[in-house]
Amino acid sequence: MGEGDPHRGGGFAARELTVRFGGITALDAVSVELDAGEVLGVIGPNGAGKTTLFNVICGFVAPTSGTLEWKGETLTKVRTSHLAQLGIARTLQGVGLFAGLSVLENVMMGAQRFRRAGAASALLGLPRSDRDERALRERALRVLGELGCEDVAARTPLTLPYAVQKRVALARALVCEPELLLLDEPAGGLDAEDMRDLGERIRALRGSMAVMLVEHRVDLVMSVCDRVVVLDFGRVIAHGDPATVGRDQRVLEAYLGREAGA
Repeated sequence: MGEGDPHRGGGFAARELTVRFGGITALDAVSVELDAGEVLGVIGPNGAGKTTLFNVICGFVAPTSGTLEWKGETLTKVRTSHLAQLGIARTLQGVGLFAGLSVLENVMMGAQRFRRAGAASALLGLPRSDRDERALRERALRVLGELGCEDVAARTPLTLPYAVQKRVALARALVCEPELLLLDEPAGGLDAEDMRDLGERIRALRGSMAVMLVEHRVDLVMSVCDRVVVLDFGRVIAHGDPATVGRDQRVLEAYLGREAGA
């Protein structure tokens, strides 16, 4: 693991995660821990294992070895469909919105953990289902309003600028009121102004939920994160506060120096 230890007391922990695809080791005994209310950045060059780490957390990839812990319990056989019930939400590298649904309907999909009426009630149009639908709609509209997207609620995603689609995707993740929010390259495709807005929104989440941010835009990571973990070739090569990580020679050689010389 190198000097120090990235483990801290908190709600989420990945311990000694190893993932092998054939003869390729995508993660090599990676350990990361995240405190409640903390913003943690995960950076590294292409192929470092950042997305693989997210995919293990979300149940898309089964680890070869290692464990995940959430709120003091070991997670086994994580199912993506159960993440919201666990209090975990994730955005995708793109936007992942349903093109055939309106913005409002997309965000309502993220709020399904709050639905109380069963499928039979919805099918029969019973009053409880109607109340459920109104409550989910109000919840979705509130979050859209907080992100400045209430005026596009009736539109479909593909009619919107990409930056607005990104905010809608974030709204869909936030509407389930997660305790752990996983952001996978949220700044991808954004210009400088939109990225500044994104940074402000991430900083505003600090304290209300734990946020793990995987991002190529190192300037964003360094400006919004409490701590940073650096991966290279599937291993943790550095961790600590942004200033400390930014001075680490291994990081400069493996990632930051490459960015500066690009």
